[in-house]
Amino acid sequence: MRRKSLHRVAGWVVAVLLLVGTAGCGSKKEEPSGETGQAPGGKTLKVGIVFDSGGRGDKSFNDSAWAGIERAAKEFGIVEQAVESKSEKDYEGNLTAVADRGCDLVFAIGINMKTALEKVAPNYPDTKFAIVDAEVDAPNVRSLLFKEEEGSFLAGYLAGLVTKTKKIGFVGGMELDLIKKFFAGYAAGAKTADKGVEVLAPKYIGSWDNVDLAKTAAATLFGQGADIVYHAAGRAGQGVIDAAKQRGLYAIGVDSDQDALAKGFVLTSMIKRVDEAVYQTISDTIRGSFTPGAKVYDLKAKGVGLSPMTYTKDKVGESALAKVAEMEQKIVAGEVKVPATLDELKAYESSL
Repeated sequence: MRRKSLHRVAGWVVAVLLLVGTAGCGSKKEEPSGETGQAPGGKTLKVGIVFDSGGRGDKSFNDSAWAGIERAAKEFGIVEQAVESKSEKDYEGNLTAVADRGCDLVFAIGINMKTALEKVAPNYPDTKFAIVDAEVDAPNVRSLLFKEEEGSFLAGYLAGLVTKTKKIGFVGGMELDLIKKFFAGYAAGAKTADKGVEVLAPKYIGSWDNVDLAKTAAATLFGQGADIVYHAAGRAGQGVIDAAKQRGLYAIGVDSDQDALAKGFVLTSMIKRVDEAVYQTISDTIRGSFTPGAKVYDLKAKGVGLSPMTYTKDKVGESALAKVAEMEQKIVAGEVKVPATLDELKAYESSL
């Protein structure tokens, strides 16, 4: 890979200090039996991943992405490189560092890396990149996008069926259009289940990792009468789950299956299959079928959906579960068009 300036060399030096894990892009792993992780040309595929500020251990978005890497490592024998980001200023240097270390494919985990990747990707035309939740228009970048509003609609629909107080809430990490998609779908689903349900004004805490802020926001919503609060806040969302458990009420998890974080107090989790998107992108690269552009994972493709509700399905009951399953089929069939923006939400609610 070529370097264009001393500035990029400096960025590499800083970012290398943040590298985590023992397997660098130059290390060798034992190959499993079966198909091996060879890139076109016969060499072992080297895959880098730059995490958002929540990092590994968030039990949410970043952990889901890492699960896709781990699956690919087990099945294909790839060599992986993981980098933690402490803040947004780390993104460009981290992406540069991983590309400089010779990775064939680099994942940028999160919408906040869009600007950094737009700067870095053109400098490495022979490296493939993939970014989650953002569109980057470049010949070597794949954008992994999700219909979060569809999975969130099902979460809201279930909440609308289950709530006893007829009030539910929502806590978001950042006040971004992406997170508003979660809220729009959630509110629409709840109103579809029961027009009398009040969806309280959403709380945005401005962080992906401040558990205390999320817990305080959830406590406020519970104090306003909500008995179910959905979060889309990454690691910070663990505070919402803690608040629900303390009050004997329900949280709704996100991205990964978070039901076991507080057994019986997480109604369900809206699972976003970042792991599958990461795995498929690695598989495509190995097979020589990587393509740039947007790849969308929706309810029909099982890119989003609800957890199996291992600890709550008995409380939810067969009738409610059957109604949720029926609603899922309606969305998949196109009979229900889920709103993805606040304007679309207003129009949808007016149509009910």
